[in-house]
Amino acid sequence: MAMSWITMFGWILLPQIGGILGGLITAKQVKTWYEKLLKPSWRPPNAVFGPVWTILYLFMGIASYLVARDGQGSFKTLALTFYFIQLFLNWSWTPVFFGLHQLGAAVVIILILFINIFICILQFWQINSYAGMLLVPYLIWVGFASALTMSIWQLNSPYAQPPPRRPRPVSDPYQQ
Repeated sequence: MAMSWITMFGWILLPQIGGILGGLITAKQVKTWYEKLLKPSWRPPNAVFGPVWTILYLFMGIASYLVARDGQGSFKTLALTFYFIQLFLNWSWTPVFFGLHQLGAAVVIILILFINIFICILQFWQINSYAGMLLVPYLIWVGFASALTMSIWQLNSPYAQPPPRRPRPVSDPYQQ
């Protein structure tokens, strides 16, 4: 059964809407609370995140459309179930991290998200290999985002240990 252009547009738009809403809700926190956090030196500039997520949400939407169009029966249902679970986890991370400032919970969410994306790729690939391939950059980015989230959590944990100090060489007055 052929899907209409409107249906395809809906599948593509859905992840974008969640990303836009999450960004609007937490924009103030990025400029205030997030800027005060300790972050690793390898963190990209804030300006990178918006364009990357826009592209990834586009890929997610196209992939989900391909699966909805080409999938059948329980294979389609299972694949789209994993898709909607990962979408929920993706959308949950932003308010938990930026809104509630729960860094540890954000780590848990993003790790579960990473696993779910991997399963989603496997499910999508069985229905349409292009759909599976479209999610691979998303998996890589969420892997990077997982490492970044864990690093920020570790650096800002109340139990974080300061970096070890190197012992100063002691000069021996008897040795000249």
